[in-house]
Amino acid sequence: MRLVSVAVLLVLAVGSARADDSSVPGFDRPGLGFSTDTVKPKGVAMEFGFPTYERAHDASGTSREVTSSVLLRTGLTEAMELQVQASPWNRRRVTAAGTAATTDQGRGDTAVSLKWAGPGSTETTSWALRASAVVDTGRSSFSDGRQYALAASIEHQLSDRWTSAFYASHQRSAGVHGSTWSPSVSLQATERLGIFVEAGYTAKSDAPHEVLAGAGVTWALTPRIQFDASFDAGLDEESPDLQAGLGLSVFLD
Repeated sequence: MRLVSVAVLLVLAVGSARADDSSVPGFDRPGLGFSTDTVKPKGVAMEFGFPTYERAHDASGTSREVTSSVLLRTGLTEAMELQVQASPWNRRRVTAAGTAATTDQGRGDTAVSLKWAGPGSTETTSWALRASAVVDTGRSSFSDGRQYALAASIEHQLSDRWTSAFYASHQRSAGVHGSTWSPSVSLQATERLGIFVEAGYTAKSDAPHEVLAGAGVTWALTPRIQFDASFDAGLDEESPDLQAGLGLSVFLD
């Protein structure tokens, strides 16, 4: 696929480049939250998710969805970055007892965000805010319409290897609103390998709440190239059974 080809070319280009790695920010992938780092001016981070898989089951049947995502981050100031996220390809298959399975595919919505690393952060504790607007550019079956969200992330360094984090967000669209909270703990197991566990709770005004818990790993091929794998499992009947994904993140300057 075109998305995979672009990702491979970026890995080859970044892997062959020699540059100072001190300015490499923390990537926002993977997990429910995002890092408190921002990309500095003239820097660019590209984060790819493919595939991301979700399975959900209820009384009406079972839905299986495979999606892709591309996140572009670039610095505006030392403390603020611009983000543009797109979902160029999605596929959903729904099966129900007594009826033929249906399949739909198409692109998803586009989100534009500003991320700000707030003042007062230290080497031990840091925080950031992200304001987002989603434009309904996707196929109707993969679009939730225009949305606005404000999110915050706080990270606290427990030791040289352990970090705790808390993420919270609030979303609004056409009179509907929802909030998400997610605590997590991560371990830098080796210089290249990172491991994290997380939980998430989402409350919506027009749908049942969702409760998830999961884990993931990151592996740094170089300081500028990171691979990731993660999953979250639903903890009640109202939540998706499984969400899982693979990803690649690269930094250019």
